[in-house]
Amino acid sequence: MTPLARRPRVKIASAFGALAFVSVAVPTGVSFAGTDRAPAAPAAPAARSDAFHGVDPRVPAELSPPAGHVLHAVLKAKGVQIYECRAAAWTLLEPAASLTGVTVHPVKKVSALHFRGPSWQSDQDGSLLEGDPEGVVRVPSEHPGSIQQLRIKAKLTRGDGVFGKVTYVQRLDTVGGVAPAGACARGTTAVPYRAVYRFFVAKA
Repeated sequence: MTPLARRPRVKIASAFGALAFVSVAVPTGVSFAGTDRAPAAPAAPAARSDAFHGVDPRVPAELSPPAGHVLHAVLKAKGVQIYECRAAAWTLLEPAASLTGVTVHPVKKVSALHFRGPSWQSDQDGSLLEGDPEGVVRVPSEHPGSIQQLRIKAKLTRGDGVFGKVTYVQRLDTVGGVAPAGACARGTTAVPYRAVYRFFVAKA
């Protein structure tokens, strides 16, 4: 067989490899929580897409959404919590983070930005979610010296994309992000943090 005859086969194999990465590596690589832990053993092929529906014991029960809401997307965030000096104390001004992860059905890679509101916006389809600051449930982080884990109720959504029908958000496995200790004089400060965000929608 000549080298030219072998080229189409190489292209097919490369395409298959890319599909395998999307269907296997992405779902298992974006966990519900525990970003610093050793990765879990890969699921059986028939259960890969269903792994997102399992009960994760590391999610505090207080942060579970009400019955009738199902997991829609899981994204990991890396960014900063920005604090402003007000009345000689550091006060949260806004988060600023980038998120990457997947939706559940269908399994699809997605990315977004997180900012003041609290708000999340897809940088792919423009859909927007704004959380209700009054509808927040708080639980301490399992990592000492880190911002709290949260359950946030959606206040409004915009668009038909990834965030268009979200009803609840969980902020889990938080690491860092706590305001500096002690009094302040003026200005702002940015504290690095990372977390896992899970987004829920009403069950069809």
